[in-house]
Amino acid sequence: MQEYKILVVDDETDFVQSLTDRLEMRKMKADVAFNGEDALQKIADDEPEVMVLDLKMPGMDGLEVLQRVKNAYPTTQVIILTGHGSDDSREKARKMGAYAYLEKPVEMDTLMATIGKAYGNFKKIKRNVDTALMGAALSAAGEPEMARQVMAEEFIKD
Repeated sequence: MQEYKILVVDDETDFVQSLTDRLEMRKMKADVAFNGEDALQKIADDEPEVMVLDLKMPGMDGLEVLQRVKNAYPTTQVIILTGHGSDDSREKARKMGAYAYLEKPVEMDTLMATIGKAYGNFKKIKRNVDTALMGAALSAAGEPEMARQVMAEEFIKD
């Protein structure tokens, strides 16, 4: 199985331990944060590809963490996993760029499939960003035709 950089953010210690144990059984390693402030620091140190984020936490809530993450690290795919969901929070999370919104308890197979799809989305977005940066660099270096060719070849794959 592909190894992803995952960050699990939830203030429920027992839940986080159980989830990370279950991820490890599936050969996936996750870093953990128990509050929003800690999550933002961990992301600044090592940006995850996928984040599993609770909404209701003391201090900074999950929606604020989501907003800050998507503003600073737009390629990180955020999966909301909450036991306190509502239609309103689902809609807000969607508008802020959450990849998925799941409610506890969630079947582990559902969560694993969602993580896998989120990682696939991360790779696609990252590839497109890298291609756009390469095109911009080639264009700035006086190679606009090569820039067009690189971008056309890469974006045709999508």
